Amino acid sequence: MATSSLVEVLRVLDAHGVEFIVVGGMAAVIGGAPVVTQDVDVLRSVRPDQVDATLAALAALDATFRTDERRLRPNASHLAGHGHLLLRTRFGVLDLLGSVEESTRYEDLLADTYVVDLGGFRVRVVALARLLEIKRKLARPKDQLQAMQIAAVLDELRRR
Repeated sequence: MATSSLVEVLRVLDAHGVEFIVVGGMAAVIGGAPVVTQDVDVLRSVRPDQVDATLAALAALDATFRTDERRLRPNASHLAGHGHLLLRTRFGVLDLLGSVEESTRYEDLLADTYVVDLGGFRVRVVALARLLEIKRKLARPKDQLQAMQIAAVLDELRRR
């Protein structure tokens, strides 16, 4: 899936007023790290007032659970907790996360973010240094490789 298609997922979330932070590979890409990603991971606000906005955005994205062949759509009860929704959208794969690490929530991560314009709309992105901390805690080879790439970019930025 092309990164430009995944940006459309972010555009729709933003257009519906969903409060989220871009994390994962897409955050690394936005931050300048040379990583490849096949999905977009966002840490969502789980405040009750965000449920309707998120459901509207997911409907506009034609989002369904990607591990369920019945093409089930998320509902309000799915958004009530801090769990992860692993979704397929018309633009690509979206992992809608209720937390990162073991218990870091949207509000907890806000101080480690910045806002970037992605061509007419703005999104909040986790800072590369904080993303590196998150990636280093993950055991998957993909995350460990991305951690090395992020660390190299941070080293280069420090040298400049």
